[in-house]
Amino acid sequence: MAELNPRAPTSADVGRLDAAIDGIGIDPAFQPIVALPGEQVIGFEALARWPVLDDPRPQRVFAHATDHGDLDRLDQTCIKAALRGALHDDQPEGTLLLVNCEPTSAYVGPTELSVLDRARNHFRVTFEFTERSLLAHPRALLRKLADVRADGFFVALDDVGAQPDSLALLDVIRPDIVKLDLALVQSNPSRDQARTMSAVLAHHERTGAVILAEGIETDEHLEQALALGATLGQGFMFGQAAAIDDAATAWPMPLERNLVDVESRSPFEVATETHPVRTARKDTLVAFSRHIETQAWHAADPPMLMAALQRGRHLTPATHACYEELATRLPLVAVFGADMPDDPGSGLRYVPLAPSDPLCREWAVVMLGPHTAAALLAREQDSSDDDVVLDRERRFDLVMTHDRALVTSCARSLLDRMR
Repeated sequence: MAELNPRAPTSADVGRLDAAIDGIGIDPAFQPIVALPGEQVIGFEALARWPVLDDPRPQRVFAHATDHGDLDRLDQTCIKAALRGALHDDQPEGTLLLVNCEPTSAYVGPTELSVLDRARNHFRVTFEFTERSLLAHPRALLRKLADVRADGFFVALDDVGAQPDSLALLDVIRPDIVKLDLALVQSNPSRDQARTMSAVLAHHERTGAVILAEGIETDEHLEQALALGATLGQGFMFGQAAAIDDAATAWPMPLERNLVDVESRSPFEVATETHPVRTARKDTLVAFSRHIETQAWHAADPPMLMAALQRGRHLTPATHACYEELATRLPLVAVFGADMPDDPGSGLRYVPLAPSDPLCREWAVVMLGPHTAAALLAREQDSSDDDVVLDRERRFDLVMTHDRALVTSCARSLLDRMR
């Protein structure tokens, strides 16, 4: 939660924040995670603390590190301290250990980080991706997720429901553990919260992701967590963050790891591997595109919307206005193409493509959200140099799909082009 009316930092405050980034005084605390409904401790979440520096709020430390270009260093400092602290205690093999990490900070794997290799051999190490800036640098996020999974670790997504980004990205990230924001557990469910939970439960049904409820402090909170489908719980009812006192019970993950590769092929290349191709004129593609854009605007749970328009000259003023308006409502609206104009400085994002990118020959509109998935995927047919083709007579090979798995793969292909 953001601080209300924060005072300007003093030189002493800045000194403490700098010291925290340098790793001075870091003393990780561990909050128990219990299996529900039995409430046996099966693991811990490691949380960064700096008691000798008057315990600055972690949000302030990370914000300070971000402002000064030290986020990677701070992230690694916290991870190493958490792993060393956990290994110092005699916990049974298979204990769940959640370690927070920034979505786009540099990943240092077990080959370079020996303490991570030791932890992997003892714990069920799960990297918990925080909700901060999930969509700021999609390519870095996807590649870090792929590296984490390739090294045998699990993935948790933190504070789901607090920001629309996390819901829109559920299928893209495909977390092994979905951590519910504490507001979903500690308050009477509102209509917005019901939409969030509906999205989480739908994702759970599709993937088997484990639901972990945070912020359980009372019997009422526990009852709410169970009603929301949580099989893991965390909160003051089961223990505050502190040094580890008791041994946990080893907990087997009740699912195989979700292996998700980076998708570097173009959306059309992905689609034609499994779906039939039709031929359509430009007017048909325009109609399908407008239909998907209308669906995105009216969706109860705002989806991501990404469009590839071949070249910047195809971005008409009307299309720009439409997408700029959509960007006021959706968590991500991006337009891809060669020779794109400068970023407009609004929520709409332009993604320039190299002329050699096969996406420059394609027309794609991809919408993906908690309850919506649709994609228009087309590639312009070749014409001879002697052909004079009117714009409206241009023909495309076309795949139109609502297959969520295919739409998700196409979304990954586009997100991987966003640096």
